[in-house]
Amino acid sequence: MGSRKAQGRVPLHLRVLCFPILSRFPLPSPRHHHATPLCPTLGGGERKRKGSAPRPDPDPAAVTLILPSLEMANSKRLPYSTAVGGGGRRGGSVSGVVAPLVVLVFLFVLAPSIFLVARNGGHVHVASDPKDREGNQETDWQKQLPTNNLKSILSKEMIDALAASQREAGSLSVDFFRNRASPSWKTDDLVNGLSNASLDVDDKVKSENSSAEHDLSLMDKAPKDDTDEHQIDTAAKNARRKLREKRREKRAMDLVRKDDEARVKLENAAIERSKAVDSAVLGKYSIWRKENENENSDSTVRLMRDQIIMARVYSVLAKSKNKHDLYQELQNRIKESQRAVGEATTDSDLHHSAPEKIRVMGQLLSKAREDVYDCKAVTQRLRAMLQSADEQVRSLKKQSTFLSQLAAKTIPNSIHCLSMRLTIDYYLLPLEKRKFPRSENLENPELYHYALFSDNVLAASVVVNSTIMNAKEPEKHVFHLVTDKLNFGAMNMWFLLNPPGKATIHVENVDEFKWLNSSYCPVLRQLESAAMKEYYFKADRPTTLSAGSSNLKYRNPKYLSMLNHLRFYLPQVYPKLDKILFLDDDIVVQKDLIGLWDVDLNGKVNGAVETCGESFHRFDKYLNFSNPHIARNFDPNACGWAYGMNIFDLKEWKKKDITGIYHRWQNMNEDRVLWKLGTLPPGLLTFYKLTHPLDKSWHVLGLGYNPSIDRSEIDNAAVVHYNGNMKPWLELAMTKYRPYWTRYIKYDHPYIRGCNLAE
Repeated sequence: MGSRKAQGRVPLHLRVLCFPILSRFPLPSPRHHHATPLCPTLGGGERKRKGSAPRPDPDPAAVTLILPSLEMANSKRLPYSTAVGGGGRRGGSVSGVVAPLVVLVFLFVLAPSIFLVARNGGHVHVASDPKDREGNQETDWQKQLPTNNLKSILSKEMIDALAASQREAGSLSVDFFRNRASPSWKTDDLVNGLSNASLDVDDKVKSENSSAEHDLSLMDKAPKDDTDEHQIDTAAKNARRKLREKRREKRAMDLVRKDDEARVKLENAAIERSKAVDSAVLGKYSIWRKENENENSDSTVRLMRDQIIMARVYSVLAKSKNKHDLYQELQNRIKESQRAVGEATTDSDLHHSAPEKIRVMGQLLSKAREDVYDCKAVTQRLRAMLQSADEQVRSLKKQSTFLSQLAAKTIPNSIHCLSMRLTIDYYLLPLEKRKFPRSENLENPELYHYALFSDNVLAASVVVNSTIMNAKEPEKHVFHLVTDKLNFGAMNMWFLLNPPGKATIHVENVDEFKWLNSSYCPVLRQLESAAMKEYYFKADRPTTLSAGSSNLKYRNPKYLSMLNHLRFYLPQVYPKLDKILFLDDDIVVQKDLIGLWDVDLNGKVNGAVETCGESFHRFDKYLNFSNPHIARNFDPNACGWAYGMNIFDLKEWKKKDITGIYHRWQNMNEDRVLWKLGTLPPGLLTFYKLTHPLDKSWHVLGLGYNPSIDRSEIDNAAVVHYNGNMKPWLELAMTKYRPYWTRYIKYDHPYIRGCNLAE
């Protein structure tokens, strides 16, 4: 049975090899009854009309669809022909006749039909349908039948690959398969080859953008000429080459864009770092800053400094390239320009030879650019110079911090001179002349009482004078001054010579408060400990300025003085008073303050101005919230407030035992684990939820460190506070804020004039 099927089956490669021969023979109409099951779509070919255009090459898709159909038809036909033969000798003769007949039918009927269908572009029409003869319409079953036959044989992946290959290459001819098929003309090899090619094309299609796909679609829609296939292939290759060039250009542009983005990020980072640099350190000139007092006042200075910078860069490049003459010339010009600029900050400070120096340096820089310019090397050198300058600025800022803190701890010679002269004259006075008038007012709770603790005679005089000069009823104001033993005589002598009008004043010595001892006060007990003495007085300290600036602020002697901690003992110092206004010695009073005694504190102990902004001066800035005692009892976002002008309700103070709360927290901070030294952190803890916020116009802070306070805020404030290192009596004070303080000093006073105190 198997041998008969083998005899009756015509190999597929023989059928395909007959295409060139069949094209030379006329096309007889199919009459054999097996023609229909072999290929139903080839019932009748479209007759060639007179004067019609030449038919195009057969569509490869049609050929691909028909070949499997032939295979299926042949496999169905052979059993039929074998069954007709029956068995025995007659059956063998019949099968011997049927096999040549099948070959003839294929050669003279099916093959020409396949060729005609391929040349018609894959469109097969039924002869009985008049509309098909005219080529106007196709029936649905004619369209679907080849596709259904293909789907029954090939997998979905192969069908998709063939479709992609057809889209890429357009309408193909039989020669396409002749040139590209394997030597055996096996269908499997052909399908595999086409699917591999289609996968390659699919990868290219995925990587191309929409414009490239549009170009290919236009190319596919263009009419094909069967005589000019080589030109079409060349056009397709040119199009693909253009697409590859476009992709290369796009990748190159992406790389350039990424490099530009990286460079911009570096520049922006450098600009951000420069904003953190204090302009007071750099002076007016900085190539990264634009907020100068006058943008055009130092344009020539800027130009010369820029020329010096570029000359330094080119000198390094010239030395690396062994251009010694250029290197030496650049070094000479740098020295000349530096001498011409000197310490100038504006154009008016420059020497008259500066324009000539600029011209000569410009010519030399142009020459250097032609000889040694290298973009990468110049960029690297400039970045290195920027980093080096940044490090120098950091070091200078540390030194500046150390020196400013050191200056803040000291007293100028003129003020020291004033204190010494006043002290000498005080102890020369008879005892009866050392007393102040109106001492009966010191314990009268109906008057306005002030507490001022200071060892600076001149600063205390400004506080008292400014308060009295702006008071509407000065006779109702009482000042309680407390100082140390060293300045007690000077403070008394000054106010005996310069009484505050009708106001009452009293000066006390903190060393005479016998109740204030180490057994009662935790701070005094801690100062007597070995650990605290080692912290403050140990000899082996860092020798460099930058290293010594660490924690120098907290080694300030004012934190050791009980004058600084006496503010927590107000009821003990003034037991007969109900309310008292505490003032620091670095403030200036600009308005009458009696309104503070009328403020309702709502049961709170402390009335103060809050200092917190959006993210600063809150509790977490002053306290160690990693400690469980702090984290458990306080809110890190709680708003801080300012010492310097505080109204205290001493009755509520006594009820809530504020001094006891202060002692408890001081004992817990013996090892400085809750906060560093100072009085504000323990004040925040002691008066937590016991502070009533005052209107900000009562107290404006920052004149000792902030150069950008609005002028209107200062003018409208009742009290301005020079908190910070730049105290108004020091040379490092900010010039624009000094007049608010100096207006209350009589510089023609004999003692002040004798100690060379100048405005």
